[in-house]
Amino acid sequence: MKIGFSRADEVFREDIAQWMAEHLSGEFAPLRFRGGPGDEHSFPEERKAWERTLAAGAWIGVGWAKEHGGRGLSISQQVIFHEEYARAGGPGRMGHIGEGLVGPTLAAFGTPAQQQRLLPGILDGSQFWCQGYSEPGAGSDLANVQTRAKLDATGEHWLISGQKVWTSLAHEADWCFVLARTEPGSQGHHGLSFLLVPMAQDTIRVQPIQQLTGTSEFNEVFFDQTITHADNLIGQPGDGWKIAMALLGFERGVSTLGQQMQFHNELDEIIRIARANGAARDPLLRQRIAQAWAGLKVLRYNSLRMLSGPQDGNLGREAMIYKLAWSTWHSDLGKLAMDVLGDAGEILDAAPYQLSRLQSLFLFTRSDTIYGGSNEIQRNVIAERALGMPREPRVTN
Repeated sequence: MKIGFSRADEVFREDIAQWMAEHLSGEFAPLRFRGGPGDEHSFPEERKAWERTLAAGAWIGVGWAKEHGGRGLSISQQVIFHEEYARAGGPGRMGHIGEGLVGPTLAAFGTPAQQQRLLPGILDGSQFWCQGYSEPGAGSDLANVQTRAKLDATGEHWLISGQKVWTSLAHEADWCFVLARTEPGSQGHHGLSFLLVPMAQDTIRVQPIQQLTGTSEFNEVFFDQTITHADNLIGQPGDGWKIAMALLGFERGVSTLGQQMQFHNELDEIIRIARANGAARDPLLRQRIAQAWAGLKVLRYNSLRMLSGPQDGNLGREAMIYKLAWSTWHSDLGKLAMDVLGDAGEILDAAPYQLSRLQSLFLFTRSDTIYGGSNEIQRNVIAERALGMPREPRVTN
């Protein structure tokens, strides 16, 4: 695990900090610290324009290999980029799914033709993606996917029918990657395939889900004989589970350091308010703030340990604990925010009752231990896959 940075790395840090200061201004100034979890509905068109600005500065795909159009930066410099991006208040990335998940998956499993056709739209900030994994009966138990796909009579197109849920920004996406069952009668992780689906079709219905925060960045997505070309299958039929798991491994990559810097920004805001309203004089709140600070440091060191291994989509033991660790920590931070705010956390001045930043943080963090794999399931993953303990007994009817 590497904790320090070289002088060249620190020069790079100064470069990205300066670039962010110069570009996150003017028309983009209102985007600072906006568009993150719980606020993803904000400024979608402006954030798409910001993606194109990032592309012009060659700040998309910084960790991608050069043969795929990326910059091939070292892990150290990728960490610095994500940290400085968040430190400067860079907005939530509209292109995160494409850059962080689809791109590495195409690089690992896609054909050269698929890479040449689909990677440029991610790199230039013109194509946006959403994730078609979870279903009403297949959330943490992803292997229970029921969405089905079959080849048409010509063998040139897949026809997809089914429902996905909790699909972030599906209403803004150009493409969706869909885990679907392509082998009739198959069960569990067998018979699944990984398909790329263009969203601009009448056979796709996107229905927003209103959340506790009052926003609707999540959606249900319904497919009714939706078409995608046979060339949009990644790997072979039946490879879907392997590819889906690798993609989740890429999700726990270097961008986790940027996520933690966003957490740091939230903690800084809590500390600022605690000092302003006197909550910092409460010894119990001071202790909880100190514990939050220490917990965030532990998350950082575990991420650096996680990134010291191969970045091939395989989940090491360190990566398996990350979701459980950050979601528990962040959920506790939401509670801390409300306790620091005191009575002010429960009231708003007047209609239309726009939530404050910390009120939105608290409400959204109620979902942290559920989405992306519930904490109960994550504990099973750690026990069975990381520690080699016996599998949990399956209840049968």
